[in-house]
Amino acid sequence: MIAWLRFLVTATAFVLVIILLVPLQFLFVKTGWRPRTTTPILFHRIVRRLLGFRVHVHGDMAKGRPLLLTANHSSWTDIVILGSLHEMAFIAKAEVANWPLFGMLAKLQRTVFIEREKRGKTHHQASEIATRLAGGDAMVLFAEGTTSDGNRVLPFKTSLFGAAQVAIRDAGAETVTVQPVAIAYTRVHGIPMGRSHRPLVAWPGDVPLGPSLIGLLKDGAIDVDVWFGEPVVIDRKSDRKALARTMEERVRAMVRSSVMGRDFVNPDAESDSAILNDAKKL
Repeated sequence: MIAWLRFLVTATAFVLVIILLVPLQFLFVKTGWRPRTTTPILFHRIVRRLLGFRVHVHGDMAKGRPLLLTANHSSWTDIVILGSLHEMAFIAKAEVANWPLFGMLAKLQRTVFIEREKRGKTHHQASEIATRLAGGDAMVLFAEGTTSDGNRVLPFKTSLFGAAQVAIRDAGAETVTVQPVAIAYTRVHGIPMGRSHRPLVAWPGDVPLGPSLIGLLKDGAIDVDVWFGEPVVIDRKSDRKALARTMEERVRAMVRSSVMGRDFVNPDAESDSAILNDAKKL
C-alpha cells in the first residue's frame, strides 16, 4: 500500500513538472534563448528527486571544449542522472525520437538521433555530432550502443568515436577532449545492490519502459555513483579504435570499483602524453 501511495504522489508530481517545464523549454528551443540548455538540468534534478536517486559524484566534468563524454549505459535513468549534473546533450538511437513522451523530451533537450545499423549514414551522423561539439556542446555518447544488465560493461562501439576527429577536420578544432564517465547503481534503501537486485534499475532493450518506470516510482531510494575519469586530448592523428579501447578500460575499471565497493584508483599509470601516443598507433 505504501509503495502504491508513493507511486501516485510521485507520478502526479512528474506530470505537473512536465506541464510546467515542457512548454517553457519548447519556447526556449524555438527562440534559441539561453535557458534552453539550463532548463533540462532543472527538469532532471526534479525527476531525480522524485525517483529517489541519491547521487555520489567522483571527479568532475572536464572544462575543455570540444568535449565528448563516453559513458556506459544500463538504463534510461542514466540520462536523468547525468542530465541533472551539468549542461550536456545526448546521442541516442533513432527510435527514441518516436517514443511517446520520452521522444518529445529527448527532442527538447536537443538530442542527436542516430541510426547505428545503417553504416552508410555513419559519416553524416558523425558530422552532425561534430558540429555540435565544435559549437561548444558537451555531447554524451553511450558507447556500448545498447543498454546492459548493469553488472558489466559491454564492448564499446568504435564508429561514432570518429565524430571527434570529424570535429577536428571539418570544424576547425585543433584538439578534442574525450572523457570516460561511469554510472553504477550501488544500493537500494541503503542495502548493497547485488546482482539479483540490479534489474530494479537496469533496463535491457527487451524490457518494456512502462513497468521499469512504475517500479522506480514505487520503490525509489537508490544510490548511484557517477565517476568522471581522466580525460584524453586527441588530435587529427589519433586512432579512434585505440581511443575506444582506452575509454572502455577506464569506464569498466570505475564501474567495477563501485560495484565491488572499493575506492577507485586510476588504473592507468601512463601520463597523458603516453596515452595520446597510444591513441596515435595505427
